Amino acid sequence: MVFVSNPYPQQPLGAPPTCYRHPDRQTWVHCTRCQRPICPECMRQAPVGHQCVGCVDAAARSVRQPVTAFGGRPVERPLVTYVLIAINVIAFVLQKVSDDVYRQFVLWPIGIAYDDQFYRLITSAFLHVGVTHILFNMVALYFTGPALEAALGHVRFIGVYALSAIGGSVLVYLLSPIEAATLGASGAIFGLFGASLVLARKLDFDMRPIIVLIVINLVITFVVPGISWQGHIGGLVTGAVVAWAYGYAPRANRNVVQAGVTIALLAVFVGLIWWRTAALLAIYA
Repeated sequence: MVFVSNPYPQQPLGAPPTCYRHPDRQTWVHCTRCQRPICPECMRQAPVGHQCVGCVDAAARSVRQPVTAFGGRPVERPLVTYVLIAINVIAFVLQKVSDDVYRQFVLWPIGIAYDDQFYRLITSAFLHVGVTHILFNMVALYFTGPALEAALGHVRFIGVYALSAIGGSVLVYLLSPIEAATLGASGAIFGLFGASLVLARKLDFDMRPIIVLIVINLVITFVVPGISWQGHIGGLVTGAVVAWAYGYAPRANRNVVQAGVTIALLAVFVGLIWWRTAALLAIYA
């Protein structure tokens, strides 16, 4: 005969223990992981027996969340792409309803420099001249966006799109005539083209279709009158740079590098906008 001490001293020897979360409930069931007594309310089905709430939560926190090859969360549907298309379409409808939308939000260097309307650098990327213009850009976004969004995740895809749109607008502001008005999502779309090329190279995909697509669009840019080559080139280069930073950042400190490059690019854009504004004010004051 072996003497065994009472493992639950608060209970008389031989009486059922109480649930560690509900002391008023007696139970003979124990968590298979921590061996603490648990009542039916605290039981969670496990591969073997039952586990308590605390052990299940601890196990969930210890499981690494899946990420894409570039650090983003996997996406089931390209929601950001669809939202961007919807915003562009809504903005186009508003343009048709009121001419003030065009006048107030188009990229107009005079308004930016003399009236501090810097928001035009962003809002102009959601306006379009006509049906053909928006149709071309939205079709390109529909076919290019989902693959990039799946590869990068929602947040990084937004980063590529937004920075490309701003990069295109900044180059327009730097190099276009001061009286010219510019609008369209083409800068952001060309940014997606540039990002697709860089990431295809990183993933060792066939780059030829993307190269052909970029070449065709560049030819159209420089051949067809009235197209802002500044916006297209600015977006293309920015998208490629951002994708390079997102795609080739070292895994050990990937988030820090990606965030740092994003902030650095924004700082460069702010500096260029400030410089161009000061130059215009000095010339035309």
